[in-house]
Amino acid sequence: MPTLTADVESRVAAVRHFNRFYTRRIGVLQESLLSSGFSLTEVRVLHELGHDPQTAAGGASALAAALGIDEGYLSRILRAFERRGLIRRNPSARDRRRSSLKLSDRGGRALARLEARSRSEVESLLRGLDAEEQQRLIDAMREIERLLGGEQALAPLLLRAPEPGDIGWVVHRHGALYAREYGYDARFEALVAEIAGAFARKVDHRCERCWIAEREGRIVGSVFVVRKSARVAKLRLLLVEPSARGLGLGTRLVEECVRFARRAGYRKMVLWTQSELLAARKIYERSGFRLVESNPHRSFGRDLVAETWELELEPARGRAEKRGAAARPAARARRVH
Repeated sequence: MPTLTADVESRVAAVRHFNRFYTRRIGVLQESLLSSGFSLTEVRVLHELGHDPQTAAGGASALAAALGIDEGYLSRILRAFERRGLIRRNPSARDRRRSSLKLSDRGGRALARLEARSRSEVESLLRGLDAEEQQRLIDAMREIERLLGGEQALAPLLLRAPEPGDIGWVVHRHGALYAREYGYDARFEALVAEIAGAFARKVDHRCERCWIAEREGRIVGSVFVVRKSARVAKLRLLLVEPSARGLGLGTRLVEECVRFARRAGYRKMVLWTQSELLAARKIYERSGFRLVESNPHRSFGRDLVAETWELELEPARGRAEKRGAAARPAARARRVH
């Protein structure tokens, strides 16, 4: 777990400032949420009862645990809901002391009205932003949830061939991310532009590939395989967006490159990276690459250590033949004895 630095007070103040801003912005401070007559906690209880039948079937204890609220407080809310005809209790067949919970028809209508108002409020919030700003807002919210340990269903990752505009995205995101995370200057972006531009101009699809990783319609990563020689492939421009890190995407992109290189008949794959790119180095090492050369250099406005990594490739057919050849003498030996 990362330790907090000496400026912890300023970080705490920043989080508290955001909390005050956001709760005011979405109307949580009002006496009732969405002018509904329900408090925020009551709305969350209605939502859980309406959308998680399994938790509701577990009764008040399961509901309190799911929402992280005090059982006594929840009990008072549920009694008020019963008086208003919003919920029904059904005794458990296994334990007559427990009751499952379910929204009544009236409770279902109340929840539907709340959700319609909530959608309208969010639409109004987003209306002042353009499409790119809306997506940035959503990505930031997901990142907050991920960092604070929220559980969310992860959308599948799609790997596809590049489309018009994707090469420009690769150049832009490399330039922006490496400047922000490592302090690289514009010369790094220029190098990426040269590599990506050369690929776009003269790609040989028989032995060269680019994969663009996409999630929920947003690009979140990329990688290239280019020809270095007839027997050697080069892995280039591996990138994973911060919002997609920790999902195994980097490993998946590298494995895709290795599979393609083997099918294309290469005997070796090489790559060039910097010693400070620790996450990428771990991926290369796990994928079987080995470090063969290190050289200090001054590039992109930084003092760096360049590294060359290599992976010996063997086509699947060749591996099968070797296994067969190794097995045949053993089989003959067994017959002799």
